[in-house]
Amino acid sequence: MSYVIAQDLAVGYEGKAVAENISFEVGAGDLLCVIGQNGAGKSTLVKTLLGLIDPLRGTLAFDEGVSASSVGYLPQRGELQRDFPASVWEIALSGNLIHLGRRPFYGPAEKEATRKALERVGAWDLRNQPFSNLSGGQRQRVLIARALCAATRLLVLDEPTTGLDPLAAAELYDTINRLRAEDVGVISVSHDVDAALEHASHVLRVSDKPFFGTVQAWRQLVGGSAVND
Repeated sequence: MSYVIAQDLAVGYEGKAVAENISFEVGAGDLLCVIGQNGAGKSTLVKTLLGLIDPLRGTLAFDEGVSASSVGYLPQRGELQRDFPASVWEIALSGNLIHLGRRPFYGPAEKEATRKALERVGAWDLRNQPFSNLSGGQRQRVLIARALCAATRLLVLDEPTTGLDPLAAAELYDTINRLRAEDVGVISVSHDVDAALEHASHVLRVSDKPFFGTVQAWRQLVGGSAVND
């Protein structure tokens, strides 16, 4: 079962395509590694997946129960995240905002979803800690828990290991792989291609020569190299 399928997708702004001829699909347990040079259109593709901008051409279809508004999103790391004045519990709980509708307060369902999400990423014991006190790897796990509160089946991760040391990055991939074993589908934009391909199931290259296929097919195409262009 595919959670999302793109066919001949063109993405861009004001009618001008930044990237086009994009086709891919992501299903249960998949990890799609999105690669490409700076300016190739990776960020524009992410915005399209999240429903922030409309596709210019082609189709972007979600499975029943999945939509652009219910995709879990882990943004790129920034300084605001490091100094955010909130507890781990409050950060993760905020992922449920999409489910509140007109209700002004979180209810038992949102709190239970937050507990489960923190447990799934191994961060339940951190729930009372100030978010600003966490290590880089811990912060990323908490933010993945927040994304899981918004969506349980499809996650989009934007440069999830940027700024992490090798051990923290490996631990983060362990968390991602545990979620994949629970049938979560993951789309991960990455500049650290070599490390990402060690865990990915599929590759999407965004360029004037788009590619989508398995990691094995990608390695055969580039002769074992992880080049982006």
